[in-house]
Amino acid sequence: MRQIICLRAVSSYLTFTMRSHTYLDSLGAASIMAQILDGKKLAKEIKDELKIAIHQWVQGGLRAPSLRCIIVGEDPASHTYVKNKIQAAIDVGIAAETIKYNANLTEKELIAAIDALNKDSEVDGILVQLPLPSVMDERKVCNAVAPEKDVDGFHIINVGQLALDMPTLVPATALAVIEMLKRFKIETFGRNAVVVGRSKNVGMPIAMMLHSDKSHSSGLGMDATVTICHRYTPKKELDSYCRNADIVISATGVPNLIQANMVKPGATVIDVGITRITNEQGKTKLVGDVDYDEVSKIAGAITPVPGGVGPMTVAMLMRNTFQAAKMLRDKESLLQ
Repeated sequence: MRQIICLRAVSSYLTFTMRSHTYLDSLGAASIMAQILDGKKLAKEIKDELKIAIHQWVQGGLRAPSLRCIIVGEDPASHTYVKNKIQAAIDVGIAAETIKYNANLTEKELIAAIDALNKDSEVDGILVQLPLPSVMDERKVCNAVAPEKDVDGFHIINVGQLALDMPTLVPATALAVIEMLKRFKIETFGRNAVVVGRSKNVGMPIAMMLHSDKSHSSGLGMDATVTICHRYTPKKELDSYCRNADIVISATGVPNLIQANMVKPGATVIDVGITRITNEQGKTKLVGDVDYDEVSKIAGAITPVPGGVGPMTVAMLMRNTFQAAKMLRDKESLLQ
């Protein structure tokens, strides 16, 4: 009888979300079984939705959305990423092409090539694969892409509109995180969220959307209370902030930065980091910022690496391209 009363007391302190992923072991202790936020499966669902929408678009007499991916140099990882993006585009019905340049292309020549695509009415989306050769100014190059064709969401106009809660093209990885929170029905209203990492293309836009007012015209606001941590946040403070968070999102590229003792039971953990490491046997594998094996025993929901945010980033890039095509179509209609 005493054990039953204790179990009821434990259950009364668990939130609804925590109870949905909690079991009681043989000794009566509450244990969390994390919900795996399968980004690969969700990305397929979104791409299937896009495929239908784009088919209807074309059936209505409009040309297929078009995407141009620019890559400079021979970085193998960058070429793999672009190849995956092109294939995803083709799969959903987007007319996509890769434009390759060797590493001795000048910044001036690259900007001239981007300008030609900006003026091409048959091109809806332009993507410049990063990183660029070190002699180039990435910010200058990103700002050379017309804002309405900037499917990466890196142009200062798009970043500014995001900061003002205005409809805009949003960086795909940040948008992937927000879409996962929405699709998996993770409650954010009034919750404490910690974003670890302050990069301008990932951490910053994630934090902006998490704290923004949902009632604003962008429709991206999540109404959370947000703390941003970074490389100069003392370890003790980082641990404390994370332990108090209902949602932890890490985007640093530091393997196993987020440990189980830093996570509140039942919290949602989104791992954006991705690093290729080599073990003692010389084999390589991809890992995230989160100690997945241990944190998954504590968290209420968690993303895997690989198979989490990565596939969703590509899906959001496809959605941005279709959005760019629709915006350009609306602009043309107004001018007619």
